[in-house]
Amino acid sequence: GLLGLAFHPKFAQNGKLYVDYTTIDKATHIVEYRVSGRDPDAVDPATAREIITIEHPYSNHNGGNLVFGPDGTLYAGMGDGGSAGDPHGNGQNERALLGKLLRFDVDAPDPKPELVYLGLRNPWRFWFDRPTGDLYIGDVGQDLWEEVDVVPAGDRARHNFGWNVAEGNHCFGGDECERAGLTPPVVEYPHDQGCSITGGVTYRGKALARVLDGAYFYADYCTGLVRSFRLVRGYVRDHWDWKAAIDRRAVIQHPSSFGVDRDGELYIVLLGGSIYELVPAE
Repeated sequence: GLLGLAFHPKFAQNGKLYVDYTTIDKATHIVEYRVSGRDPDAVDPATAREIITIEHPYSNHNGGNLVFGPDGTLYAGMGDGGSAGDPHGNGQNERALLGKLLRFDVDAPDPKPELVYLGLRNPWRFWFDRPTGDLYIGDVGQDLWEEVDVVPAGDRARHNFGWNVAEGNHCFGGDECERAGLTPPVVEYPHDQGCSITGGVTYRGKALARVLDGAYFYADYCTGLVRSFRLVRGYVRDHWDWKAAIDRRAVIQHPSSFGVDRDGELYIVLLGGSIYELVPAE
């Protein structure tokens, strides 16, 4: 299925967009298309340029989000390849493309994948905050913990987020492990509160700016929780659970993604196809 879509920063000039999808071969395909010359609202299939195909040993943990970063390159989130517990050890293998955040210079004649970060299990939605450039990653856990990882703008380290040595702030598969050199999450929550994080976006709109400017929102696919926090000088502040306040009719079921419009207003996307905008109470 279709997992990600991103428009080139110069889309108005070059008409290029990028999709990440999987097929029955279980592989990830990242493909460039151009807008049709006859219809500006349609893609011309004949313009397809395969950026990369990445084989998967299993059919789950596909990641698939695509985002252009502040540096103008295309970032792609790759899951660890599937099954459970990362049986092939892809998360910690720097020679493997699975379990990573990758980067592509799509303006190059032959784009190659660059490994940016490793130790991810299934990065289900990551986001660059527009004003700051800070990177937020929602990484789906295995059996016990869900997590949000953050890399501040300007941080050039090759962060290792720990999978499958660690799950959240905890050793995976035992009481002891070597966590030296691993980057811990800034937020985690246990599986009695949810089971699959949906990474979100930072609020930068105008309608709720007085109370929410700079707040990063995330959700859980299983329980429909919606939470936000601010990261202030590396510390989590104003960590709120919004479920009771904004979802009194329990309509937020299986949140699978977030979005923003050109004004920075925030949208929650449900797997069933509904889209809800966060607006001031009447």
